[in-house]
Amino acid sequence: MRTILLACNAGMSTSLLVQKMQREAQAQGLDVQIKANPLNKALEMVDQADCLLLGPQIAYAQKEAVKAAGDTPVFVIAMADYGRMNAKKILDDAMKLMGE
Repeated sequence: MRTILLACNAGMSTSLLVQKMQREAQAQGLDVQIKANPLNKALEMVDQADCLLLGPQIAYAQKEAVKAAGDTPVFVIAMADYGRMNAKKILDDAMKLMGE
């Protein structure tokens, strides 16, 4: 099972995105676990994830996230995909990031 970790500011809109991504992953038959946490918590647990996705509102923290993530790939979700809650596209991006 792969783990996708989303990081955000407060977590409200990201938790909605996680739900949509989980439904999409289930529909595609993917064996993934998707979690969302505020940035500080996400950086603490990034070693338990296969990739870290940053909400566009915290793109400024990409350098810090990459440093904390070590070998775990980090990706900033496109503003348009995030705004539209495009779970399929974001999940596809995450799977590519993990080499799937």
